[in-house]
Amino acid sequence: RMHTVHQSRHALATLDDAGIGSLQLTEAGALNIIGSAAIGELRQALAALSALPPLRVLVLRGSGERAFIGGADIGEMVGLTPASAEAFITRLAGLCDAVAQMPVPVIARIPGWCLGGGLEVALACDLRLCDDSAMFGMPEVKVGIPSVIHAALLPRLLGQARADWLLLCCENIDAARAEAWGLVHERCAAGGLDELVERRAMALAALPPQALRQQKRLLRHWQTVPLAQAVRDSIGEFALAYATGEPQALMGEFMARKAAKRAG
Repeated sequence: RMHTVHQSRHALATLDDAGIGSLQLTEAGALNIIGSAAIGELRQALAALSALPPLRVLVLRGSGERAFIGGADIGEMVGLTPASAEAFITRLAGLCDAVAQMPVPVIARIPGWCLGGGLEVALACDLRLCDDSAMFGMPEVKVGIPSVIHAALLPRLLGQARADWLLLCCENIDAARAEAWGLVHERCAAGGLDELVERRAMALAALPPQALRQQKRLLRHWQTVPLAQAVRDSIGEFALAYATGEPQALMGEFMARKAAKRAG
């Protein structure tokens, strides 16, 4: 069964009985373009989803198969001043942060165009899955602005040389190159994306939920601190796992299976 968690003009959030959440951008045009209204509603939906203990994984998607998110709304950006530009990009950064800080893994379901602000949202997700129709790019410089906020993830994700090429040349890359560069984790033939996303979401939802939330939290924390601190800070998380009861139960089952096999 599917339960509606949030519904507004630009955002539809649902949760099913397996703990798989879905957040869909709606009524944002054929290419799923995001402006301030959509950004605000997506953030409200993310806040509602993040508060749900049964949530195990979240799939983030656009409407239709022509785009994941085709970019930020140029119709809105053309009229910005320095002050309103700062407010606009701060809102978009807040959306990306809200995605990155979701307590469970977030899968970006990417068909078609994934450009500019849309790619920044995808970069904030934990896993990016696409089909062969996907095209990725950062065209901001072409329209007179730099790529900013979560584009800053690209050098550490792809390496400096590839990030330089994407951000300076403003040329798009296709799904095959995006996979080869490590920008997407899995890809499939056009038409197979729903099956691929469902398979990955079900696999994640089947993992021990507290340990999975801990691992997500650690991965995000490790991005923000020096390596030695990342190592130190993870010691407490290991100890904390034993307060949930998951290791005792799951390791106990493992040992019981091993003993049964030996006895058999």
